[in-house]
This record gives sequence, C-alpha cells and structure tokens, in this order.
Amino acid sequence: MTESWERGGGGGCAGEPVSSDSLKTFGAFVQGLREHAGLTREEFATLVRFSKHTVESIELGRRMPDEEFVERAEAALGNTGALRRAFGHLTRQPGLAAWFREWARRERTAVSLCTYECRMVPGLLQSERYVRALYENEVPPLSDGQVETQIAARMERQRLLLERPNVPFSFIVTEAVFRQRIGGNAVTRDMLDHVLAATQPRNVTLQLLPADCEFHACLAGPLALLEGPDGKRYAYSEGQRNGRLISALKEVVPLQQRYDTLRSQALNPAKSRDLLERIRGAL
Repeated sequence: MTESWERGGGGGCAGEPVSSDSLKTFGAFVQGLREHAGLTREEFATLVRFSKHTVESIELGRRMPDEEFVERAEAALGNTGALRRAFGHLTRQPGLAAWFREWARRERTAVSLCTYECRMVPGLLQSERYVRALYENEVPPLSDGQVETQIAARMERQRLLLERPNVPFSFIVTEAVFRQRIGGNAVTRDMLDHVLAATQPRNVTLQLLPADCEFHACLAGPLALLEGPDGKRYAYSEGQRNGRLISALKEVVPLQQRYDTLRSQALNPAKSRDLLERIRGAL
C-alpha cells in the first residue's frame, strides 16, 4: 500500500505536525487584517475565491492554509508581505508526503477531478474507520501520533467534496476493492455506508468496474486527472513510496484517453450503486 495518494490521498509522515497554537495565531492575523480592511468574511471569501467556510476554518485555526490562499489574501489585503512572512513560519501540510503536496495543492482549485483506483477505496471516499485500519497496519509500524496525523490529514482533504459542490468529481473503482474486508466486516460495512453517502450528491459520480470485465483501458494502474482553473490538465500516478505529477500535454492526453475509455467500460452510476448496495447487503 502506498503512503501518498489513496492510501494515501496524501499519506506518509513527511511533514512535521503544525501546532494548533500556530494555526490559531496565523488565523487571528488573517482575521485582523481582514477586519482592518473593512471586509466581512463573505466579501473576503469572494475576493480570494475560496468558500466562506474555508476562510472561517483558516481564521479559527482549524485548517492549514495553502500558498494559493496566502497569495490571494495578500492581493486582497494590500500586498504588504506580512501574510507571506507569517505563512513561512508554518510547517506545510502535515501528514502529506512530500511528493503528493503539489497535487494536493492543485486539487483545491481544480474545476474537475477524476480518479481511477484498483488497490483501495479512493482517499476522498474513505471512512475514518477505514483510514485508521490502513494506517494501524502500516509496515513498518507508525506511532500513535503518526497514525492520528494521517487520519487528520485525510479527513481534512475530504472537505473538498463538501466545500466544492459545483466541481464534478468522477471515481472509477474496481469491484474487488469494495469486496476486500480491510479492518473486518464492521469496518467494511461502515466504509460502504460512507461511500454510498459521499457519492449521493449530483456532482460526485462513482462507477464500478465489474469483476468479470475481461479487459479495460487502465491495466497499467491507478490514475488521477484534474483540470485547473486556467484550463490546463494534470495527471498523477504513483508507486511504492513515490508519486509523480504529470504536466506535459503529450503525457496527459493519452492518460485522459484511457480514463475516458474506462468510463465506457465500467458500469453506469445507477448500476454501480446497485452493486455496491448488494455488496453491503451480503455482509
């Protein structure tokens, strides 16, 4: 199992934890500058092109800001450089492996996101108990503190599905992934319930690749694709303890073609949901 993406979705222990006091101090600094500028949270959120909920989470020290937020906030608040300097004192993205961080940053502003997974439930769809089962069985073992850091990073990343209702999220997952009983029956039932709930919104699409599929376009392994707000497309692939952000158009295009073909080979969303419910009912 990998540590960066879907096991992952930003796993690994590459980042030092950020203290809650540091996050609260930075958040209070942002709030103070915003209020000094005479802006409400809603007005400020519009200027920085982040949701009001995200701004509130950062100001209250509940969320680690990213570089994009800092740059937009600087522009909205006078470009004094104060936020950049303050941000430099924060350790970035605890719980995210170094090779995954750039992808995670681009994920937050993507206008579409596509994921194919054949190893485990995609990180954005994992239940907390499922995540815990993955990290508590890590080899070599993680400390209790490291496990909690990984879980917190995963749960934080999953805010994407709640905070970006206008962004289409597409997931294609092999049937075998949902038949694995990682953590046992109780954890698996909880995971299936979580996936069924998480894929209920209209902008979140889940397709299952059935076990009797004789051939499909992504035999080379897991794949993620996104489109940025500038229209540029990126891909991400990974192996054991490493990952690669792919930006060259000549490499991204064939990967996009594979994913598009895979969509036609997988069950449609309604049939996929029916199959998932049958798997759940058999436990």
